[in-house]
Amino acid sequence: MNIVLSVLIAMSAIWSCGGGSKVDPAPKDTRSMTIGQDIVKVPYQENKFSIQVSANFEYTVSIEADWIREDESASTAFMRAFIAAGNEHAGERSGVIRFTDKNDRYYSKSVTVTQEANPVSKVTLHIVDKNATEETKALFANLWKIADTGWMFGHHDDLWYGRYWYDEAGKSDTKAVCGDYPGVFSVDFAEIMDDRHGSSANAIRRRVILEARERGEVILACAHLNNPKTGNDSWDNSSNEVVREILTEGTSTRAKYLTWLDRCADFANNLYDSRGKLIPVIFRPYHEHTQGWSWWGSSCTTESDFISLWQFTVKYLRDTKGVHNFLYSVSPQMDAVYSNAKERILFRWPGDDWVDFIGMDCYHGTNDSAFSANLKAIEEVSMDKKKPCGVTEDGKESFTETDFWTRHVLAPLAERRISLVTMWRNKYVGSNESDKHYFSVYPGHPSEDNFRTMYDDPRSLFSKDLPDMYTIPAGYEIK
Repeated sequence: MNIVLSVLIAMSAIWSCGGGSKVDPAPKDTRSMTIGQDIVKVPYQENKFSIQVSANFEYTVSIEADWIREDESASTAFMRAFIAAGNEHAGERSGVIRFTDKNDRYYSKSVTVTQEANPVSKVTLHIVDKNATEETKALFANLWKIADTGWMFGHHDDLWYGRYWYDEAGKSDTKAVCGDYPGVFSVDFAEIMDDRHGSSANAIRRRVILEARERGEVILACAHLNNPKTGNDSWDNSSNEVVREILTEGTSTRAKYLTWLDRCADFANNLYDSRGKLIPVIFRPYHEHTQGWSWWGSSCTTESDFISLWQFTVKYLRDTKGVHNFLYSVSPQMDAVYSNAKERILFRWPGDDWVDFIGMDCYHGTNDSAFSANLKAIEEVSMDKKKPCGVTEDGKESFTETDFWTRHVLAPLAERRISLVTMWRNKYVGSNESDKHYFSVYPGHPSEDNFRTMYDDPRSLFSKDLPDMYTIPAGYEIK
């Protein structure tokens, strides 16, 4: 009896230890990857470098820098070879190389590659106005340089009014959402110049420009000028004689238009900051000239007429009226996917000696393919001509997408060398909720959180992120 009990007790012990219902433990992750170094420093000249990689699984290599490429002919599974292009810039730059499990994109290791600044070559840029003020030349240089870091966020009339407020000093729909002002303040000069020049709004316009400059922000100005021949608004394209008459001595249209340019010059030549310095402005007359809706547009002018009008305007302001605080920007309309995007950007190009900044008005909305393609095209033109570039108008009217900013603005801008992106205005509507004329965020909009996510991204630059845009950076010369 005692022997039987002993056997039963022993068997019970075996069962209680899981002998009858044993569960296999979770398999261990046996992957192993070792990278030779976390940081690689390379000289400013074009050079080759390698990174030792030891892994017991298949991995992929991705490079997050357009100046680094893999030398596949020299790479092995254990030693990856790369080539860094020469750094032409007067500043240091960094890129990231990632090694990722081919079957698990969440398992990766990265190496940061830092390339030293070029101590030899100066960056030389050519400006339209050789007699531009030092601050204007500095802005020109910084518009080129800042694209190495990211892009400035801008908003039209942001400091003047918002969706639910009007003419309150210090207010901004942008600041109300993220705690910071836009890096670029966009404004319209038309009411300064044309038959609306007596408007009381011009005092506000001057005030907010001064306010933006005091914080070190960039001023961008368009001009929705009335039709000087008919007296109607800028969208009056009923006559193809307007520009021709402006260019013809002795016409009443020319006389009126010169008065308008005189007012513009008077405003610019008296636009002083608190330091007694003239405030530089990126001036973009005759914007969206690729379209036919304006009296200066494609349906009302020939190519030679438009180019002559542009050069006539620059010469009159610069040489006759002595305006030396303007940078001159083109801004064609670029909303869709084009088979010839670069040609459209250069449509009726006034000439390299007549343009400082290459802009585009891109109301792509949520058409990310169009935005990406046009950003790539304008960057290529910018690099070809060595002139800074950016999106001078953007947005989608009455948008409601909660992920608008990261999906339709931030993502297409990845890896693009663009200086600024400016959203069109948020119209002041007070309590009239039926008026949906807004193009950017404001308190209460469903994209508020997403806007703050974009704000936190290091590539988006707001007022507090800006360097001194009005002192010429080291290593730059303006000719």
